[in-house]
Amino acid sequence: MTTAALPAKLAEIQEDFLELEQKDRLLLLLEFADELPELPARYRDHPDLLERVVECQSPVFIFVDVDDQDAVHLHATAPRESPTTRGFASILAQGLDGLSVAEVLAVPDDYPQTIGLTQAVSPLRIRGMSAMLARTKRRLRERP
Repeated sequence: MTTAALPAKLAEIQEDFLELEQKDRLLLLLEFADELPELPARYRDHPDLLERVVECQSPVFIFVDVDDQDAVHLHATAPRESPTTRGFASILAQGLDGLSVAEVLAVPDDYPQTIGLTQAVSPLRIRGMSAMLARTKRRLRERP
């Protein structure tokens, strides 16, 4: 897959990972884990609005929001003691933020496999990130 097919934020994240050696990619993933945006108060106060991503080994919950300008905002929560999962959630939350619904739906399903972490983390963890992306797209398709 070429970076030209990706929205700019996701392409930049992909490039940042691929420019690093394997061992340093995990450090970048940990940086993303630390940068997972906090849930807005309206979701913190109503955890029932969040959907569990059961494919993830750790308890990950997401909510997909679309504002009046058709911009997508992915909100996610994952435990601090699950930095890999938090990192994946953060990559998607940051990389998809502000994209249009059509742009998010056009993100290749295999994006999680293209950021250079398949050697560094287990396939099960990569599948968790793929499930987060798939659920995000499903939520967007189900919108009224």
